[in-house]
Amino acid sequence: MFSQTTEYALRAMAWLALSPDTLTPTGQLAEKTKVPTHYLSKVLQQLGDAKLISGRRGVKGGYRLARHPSQITLLEVVNAVSEVKRITSCPLGLANHGPNLCPLHRRIDAVAAATIEIYGNTTLESLLLEPNAPKPLCDTEMTAKLSIGGVPIGTRG
Repeated sequence: MFSQTTEYALRAMAWLALSPDTLTPTGQLAEKTKVPTHYLSKVLQQLGDAKLISGRRGVKGGYRLARHPSQITLLEVVNAVSEVKRITSCPLGLANHGPNLCPLHRRIDAVAAATIEIYGNTTLESLLLEPNAPKPLCDTEMTAKLSIGGVPIGTRG
């Protein structure tokens, strides 16, 4: 349903949410998210333009979240690279549809509405705190070391 760019943006943001205060170099981020480095650089540019991440160039450079993971929704990430929009009129411009959408476009709009609702209500932090679920994109060693605001992930109530 989503483009590869959107998938890559979500992977990058999920990884950065695992250690929100740490600068992560592009190469390391590409390795951990399994995204080609050149492609990831373009995605990171879009995320930066949307003010979701900040970066620093140089030897000790990298990227980190611009806000706490609890303040960034998946919808913001998706919209940074490929906006999700509701359908309000016939995309084909057919006058005989009037204010009503055809059955196909009603269903496409329903998917967009559900995506906006679910992703708009899902923060990066909620992905990390989901009970009885593996942490996004990380291995056992990484999970054991991670915390948000000094509280180990998986121990919040």
